[in-house]
Amino acid sequence: MKKIAILGSTGSIGTQTLEVVEQNGDIEVTALAAGSNIVLLEKQIRKFHPVLACVWDEQKARELRTAVADLDVKIVSGMDGLMETATQPDAEIVVTAVVGMIGIRPTIAAMKAGKDIALANKETLVTAGHLIMPLAKELGVKILPVDSEHSAIFQSLNGEKGNKIHKILLTASGGPFRGWTKDQLAGVQVEDALKHPNWTMGRKITIDSSTMVNKGLEVMEAHWLFDVEMDQVQVVVQPQSVIHSMVEYEDGAVIAQLGTPDMKLPIQYALYYPQRRFLPGDRLDFAKMGKITFEAPDMEVFCGLKLAYEAGRRGGSLPTVYNAANEYAVGKFLKREIPYLAIVEMIESAMEHHHTIENPDVEQILEAERETYEFLQMMQFNM
Repeated sequence: MKKIAILGSTGSIGTQTLEVVEQNGDIEVTALAAGSNIVLLEKQIRKFHPVLACVWDEQKARELRTAVADLDVKIVSGMDGLMETATQPDAEIVVTAVVGMIGIRPTIAAMKAGKDIALANKETLVTAGHLIMPLAKELGVKILPVDSEHSAIFQSLNGEKGNKIHKILLTASGGPFRGWTKDQLAGVQVEDALKHPNWTMGRKITIDSSTMVNKGLEVMEAHWLFDVEMDQVQVVVQPQSVIHSMVEYEDGAVIAQLGTPDMKLPIQYALYYPQRRFLPGDRLDFAKMGKITFEAPDMEVFCGLKLAYEAGRRGGSLPTVYNAANEYAVGKFLKREIPYLAIVEMIESAMEHHHTIENPDVEQILEAERETYEFLQMMQFNM
């Protein structure tokens, strides 16, 4: 029986991972980690019987410890607890589904403990890809992508070892504001940005999808995962979310992965790779679909994508600044403290302010994040 640990078990990817576990019945969950949702985490503990569970908040951890006192489970907290969860001895695969740069240290720790990584925390590669990918190669551990687009690329590369990639075609739905002007975007409210046309995701990533910053992060992630240059990754808007991404080889052949917009497919593929399993759910009906359309992204209106290419090309600590500024700004927007367009304005300001460090170590990456937050706290954006 395969054994896994899940970091971020109460979030969108974490809960869907547990659905896959339940549907298959032959995976044991040895450890779970969550932020503060101890009500859901307690339910997960009682259902899946992990030996270890982590809550980021110490007070919440104490409350959970009392709530599950009748069970044989160890409750830990904070970064030390997250590291312990990531390195739980019995786990073979660690699903990293936490949001943000908090995932860097646990991912590295899990790899050093010999765990394969089912990666749903794109920020780890965006900010520390220059550390993560060489380490994975050195240690002989697998990085199995869970993002739908990167899983699609991974699947499109199967059987093509040694064949040269010409470019990666990274698809995007275009989000809820595809075709809008900047003037129209100026009035966007939180409720508008949380209405994704195709995917059901967490709040932060849904906002990122609407600004296309998420696609920018995915371009940088693909750059590291598949060892290609930034300019070899081309974003193509595919509004129906049927083609999840494509790979073009040097002979001009293009291989694509298609499917319904269901995150359980890439999750299950990562957990059982290279085996495919039956997955309940809808199937594509091409006759009913009629057509699949494509268009180029508007990088002048959605300039967060343009800034991502700049950050990725320049490299060093600048992708960290891009990511940190976005995390900070999205948090402010969700609290209704800044207007929608200020998200990308804050990213651009932070990038302009930063003095890039080449090949930063983990401490320098985290310091760049702290400095970005401090810089943005001094800025004023009026609603």
